[in-house]
Amino acid sequence: MMMMNLKRSNDVEKMVLPSLVEDDDDHDLWPLNEIDTRKSKFPCCIVWTPLPVVSWLTPFIGHIGLCREDGVILDFAGSNFIDVDDFAFGPPARYLQLDRTKCCLPRNLGGHTCKYGFRHTEYGSSVTWDDALSMTTRSFEHKTYNIFTCNCHSYVAHCLNRLCYGGSMEWNMVNVFILVMLKGKWISPSSVVRSFLPCALVTSLGVAFVGWPFLIALSSFSILLFAWFIIATYCFKNIIC
Repeated sequence: MMMMNLKRSNDVEKMVLPSLVEDDDDHDLWPLNEIDTRKSKFPCCIVWTPLPVVSWLTPFIGHIGLCREDGVILDFAGSNFIDVDDFAFGPPARYLQLDRTKCCLPRNLGGHTCKYGFRHTEYGSSVTWDDALSMTTRSFEHKTYNIFTCNCHSYVAHCLNRLCYGGSMEWNMVNVFILVMLKGKWISPSSVVRSFLPCALVTSLGVAFVGWPFLIALSSFSILLFAWFIIATYCFKNIIC
């Protein structure tokens, strides 16, 4: 009996229509424009900006969004609402450009390159970066915003899971936050001042008028906030969107 060598569908495509497949690959990863901070255009970037009041008390907590390939910012800014090209709480203060080659964007269900294979379809399989953002946007247009359980970080995490960015579908509020904090770049020195000066002023005034108990209370608030996100994300996944 003769044994036949079975080939994956995309291997057959490359054998039959090599030029067409190469063109598709080039189209999927068309060259990006340069980052333009003046016009707030950040192709394929996660962008971050401080939040009013919340960032005054805990300066590392902020609002984030994810950008399309043309640099337009998308962010989950409220219940059933995705902001497009109008970052909800002011211009970005820091950004992190992501590498599209680290995404799993198969042209067909047999073309997955990530370890999850067909499980990738749990979040929906996308063929381009913008396609993943568009599909996640349609999903979040029907979600209720809650800063503790379903927020802007959730939106970005879902996008990264749909892209299987870095070969992972385990993105959540916590590791998205850590990624931005550790690898994000400040746009300018004024962005650093805008992010930390309000907190410094609030802390100074609190200590001046209330004393050290204010500093203890502020530290406790930050610790409890971080503890909630970690516990909710990893222990009570059913309440996180």
